[in-house]
This record gives sequence, structure tokens and C-alpha cells, in this order.
Amino acid sequence: MATRLVIDGNAVYEIDEDCLKSRRRKEAEQRLLKSQETGKQKKERKKQ
Repeated sequence: MATRLVIDGNAVYEIDEDCLKSRRRKEAEQRLLKSQETGKQKKERKKQ
């Protein structure tokens, strides 16, 4: 498990790199699906 420490003043944050990669991948997939749905809706409007 890859981790990274971020020190900000008196606060210390531990970042889980594997979790961050997974989260970014899921968000990218959701954006792609949303853009594909939007594209389909625009095509349907043009046909009408």
C-alpha cells in the first residue's frame, strides 16, 4: 500500500495513493458515461 504524508502546520494527513487512484478512475468513468448520455440526447433532439 502506497501512502503519502502531507504536513500542513500542526495538521498531518495520510494520503492512500491506491484509494486515490481508484477514486479518480471511478470519477473519470462517471464523467465519460455522462458525456455519452448528453451526446445521445443532443442527437435525438436534432432528429426531431
